[in-house]
Amino acid sequence: MRVYIKEEVLLRKDEAIAKIRDGSIIIHPTDTIYGIGCNALNSKAVEKIRKIKNRHTMPFSIIAPSKQWIYDNCVITNNVEKWIKKLPERYTLILKLKNKKAVSKSVNNGWDTLGVRIPKHWFAAFVEKAGVPFVTTSANIAGEDFMTSIDNLDSRIKSKVDFIVYVGVNKGRPSKIIDLTKEKIEIIKR
Repeated sequence: MRVYIKEEVLLRKDEAIAKIRDGSIIIHPTDTIYGIGCNALNSKAVEKIRKIKNRHTMPFSIIAPSKQWIYDNCVITNNVEKWIKKLPERYTLILKLKNKKAVSKSVNNGWDTLGVRIPKHWFAAFVEKAGVPFVTTSANIAGEDFMTSIDNLDSRIKSKVDFIVYVGVNKGRPSKIIDLTKEKIEIIKR
């Protein structure tokens, strides 16, 4: 497992993107906390994250490669449109999925909804360049503390990822969840 700083990832962007497209599991920074992620179209990689996190049933969220990707693959209502215009931001929008092939079935485990983010962070541009939806979930074992620095990354996770993009201590909080699947918007703070 290799640790890269931002400058190294940007310098070797094409190589890192190829690894992600091929199924590498990485720990990455966001505008909130560190996440663990992979190409959301790669079922094998998604299942590997499920095993690493010990999270077998709950759906994962994704970083969308663009707003256009959201329009193409999710049900867009007036409420959804208003929230998409606010992106990038520290939100995870829960949307109804209209294109069931937009992500691997392993991402949402049969749910007809999908958690979608575009972080207010340079890593979002990296995902956009990769051109694939990208699983993003907190870098921790389900139910345990999430990673704020490389020093408190659980060794059970560290040994199972291909590389880490490390930018120093990140003491953020998980994103707010905005459920836009019902008539009444529900905002869940975590």
